[in-house]
Amino acid sequence: MKTPTATRATSPDPTAEDSAQHSTGGRPERRIRRQLPASPWLFAAPGLLVIGVFILYPFLSTLVNAFTDKRTLIPGEFVGLANFRELLHDDMFWIGLRNSTLYVLVVVPALVLLPLLLAMLVQKHIPGITFFRSAFYTPVVASIVVVGLIWVWMLDDRGLVNAVLEAVGVGKVGFLSDQWLLLFSAMGVTVWKGLGYYMIIYLAALANVPRELHEAAAVDGAGAVRRFLTVTVPAVRSTMVLVGALASVAAFKVFSEVYLMAGPTGGPAGEDTTLVMLVQRVGTGLSGRVGYASAISVVVFVVTVALMLLVLRADRKEDA
Repeated sequence: MKTPTATRATSPDPTAEDSAQHSTGGRPERRIRRQLPASPWLFAAPGLLVIGVFILYPFLSTLVNAFTDKRTLIPGEFVGLANFRELLHDDMFWIGLRNSTLYVLVVVPALVLLPLLLAMLVQKHIPGITFFRSAFYTPVVASIVVVGLIWVWMLDDRGLVNAVLEAVGVGKVGFLSDQWLLLFSAMGVTVWKGLGYYMIIYLAALANVPRELHEAAAVDGAGAVRRFLTVTVPAVRSTMVLVGALASVAAFKVFSEVYLMAGPTGGPAGEDTTLVMLVQRVGTGLSGRVGYASAISVVVFVVTVALMLLVLRADRKEDA
């Protein structure tokens, strides 16, 4: 009777792995892969591609077109500063600049102060305050087209507001037919839609204001108004500067509110046209003057940058 063989030539040696570990200091052998120098750029490539295609390229294209006579279907030729010289003699450009500047002067103070007061009101922990926070923020998420059409319906000669005014004996008011009333009505829509957005920013800032400061001021006999001026305003001043900068840029570039309420013509005789509306009117269509519209866009860009620098400089000057 044959005895079975005890050796298995094809089976792996169970001690081979242990011997390999002992030969490498008791740790399994690890392969170290060298990181490619371009690896970070590969991760950033999608974002950089979006920025380049949708932001950087349109900006450079607009800057180049501003010095040409390009039209929609006609390649432009270099004309130097001819477009900018034409702006100085264009009455519609000055009307647009006037309206856009007036928009900033009226809307920005309102959007700096009113959302702060609203945030102070809704930060109180009382039953049902969440509902009011949501209600105040609803216009922010609503479509500007829907909001504009609702307000046009309300301010029309046969709209809800005029119906109420007639009921109380005031009579109809031409909110959408008078040059200045139409412009100020559009400003009201801008303020109404932006209240909730800036309210959220102020709520975050007010949460960092120590309650002890208000309590100490109250002990010293300061009333609500004085506590607001001496405690709240200094504590959220940097946030007020941020809101002012954001609101200034948005107000100077206003388009949708005025376009929806005044129409493509910009109100009576185009007197309510803003600079961005002028860009849209001049630069679109089969015969659009793309070069001239680009020159107006460059002016809008320069003014918005100047507004931001002005606000930041005023903030630094006050700090000093």
